[in-house]
Amino acid sequence: MCSSDLASGRGMSKTVDYIQSKSQGINPKVGIILGSGLGSFVDVLENPVSLSYDELGGFPDAGVSGHEGKLHLGKINHTEIVVLQGRAHYYESGVVDAMKVPIRTLAGLGCESLILTNAAGSLMEAAQSGSVMALTDHINFTGVNPLFGEESNNRFMDMADAYNSEMRSKFLNIADNENIKLHEGVYIWFCGPSFETPAEIRAAKMMGADAVGMSTVPEVILARHAGMKVAALSVMTNMAAGMSDEALNHELTMKNADKGIQDLKTLLVRFLELYS
Repeated sequence: MCSSDLASGRGMSKTVDYIQSKSQGINPKVGIILGSGLGSFVDVLENPVSLSYDELGGFPDAGVSGHEGKLHLGKINHTEIVVLQGRAHYYESGVVDAMKVPIRTLAGLGCESLILTNAAGSLMEAAQSGSVMALTDHINFTGVNPLFGEESNNRFMDMADAYNSEMRSKFLNIADNENIKLHEGVYIWFCGPSFETPAEIRAAKMMGADAVGMSTVPEVILARHAGMKVAALSVMTNMAAGMSDEALNHELTMKNADKGIQDLKTLLVRFLELYS
C-alpha cells in the first residue's frame, strides 16, 4: 500500500491497530520526536515497547546517522507517551511530507500534544553550543509545504499559534526551577543538506531568525493539521555559518548534541511528570 493511501486514512488504521496490538496497554497522550544525536532520551522510559519503522506501514527510512528509526511506547511517571527515535528529512528524498504517516499515526494513537526536538545552529551569541531554545515561531525558507496536494479546505491552516504558548510556559517554569537557561526564539527552516552560507545566515538574522535547521517545520505543520498542540525545543550544536571559525559538518552536530542532552532530558522528564 502506498504512503499516500496510508496518509489519507486508507490503511492508516491498520498501522495504528498494529502498534496498539504491541503496546501492552499503553495509550499515549503525548508524542515526542527526537532530533540528531538526541536519541538517548529513550533511556529514561519505563518498560518501553520498541518497534522498528520497518514494521510500520508508511513509515520512512531513517537514513541519517543519529536517527535510529524506532518507535517506542512507554511511561514517564504516570504519563504514557510515544517516542519517534528518528525522522525523515526533506533533503533525503525531496519528499516534503515524508513525516505525514508518522505524525498522523501519533494522532491516531490518541496523542493530544507533540513535542519536537532538533539539533540547530545558533544565530544568538548568548546561545552557544549546548544551549537549549524553546521555539516561539518559525520561518519556512524552503518554498515547500507538507500540505501540498491536500484536497479539503482544512489545508488552509492558521499558523498564528503554531507553537502552543501554554506548553512553552510550562517548559520555561521548569527551566527556572531546575536552574536551566532556556532561550526563546524563532527557528528558520533551510532544506539542506548543505549547511547555510554566511550570507544566508545574515539574511536569516535580518528576517528575525534565532536558530537554523533542516527539519521540524514540516512536522509542526502536519501536527497542527492533525489537531495536536505543539511545542519544540532546539539544542544548539554550533554557531551558524560565519559566526565562528568552526568548520560545520554532521559529526560536529552529533558531538555537540551531547552538551545539551542532559538539560533537554530534564526539561522533557519534568514536563511529562507534570502533564495532565
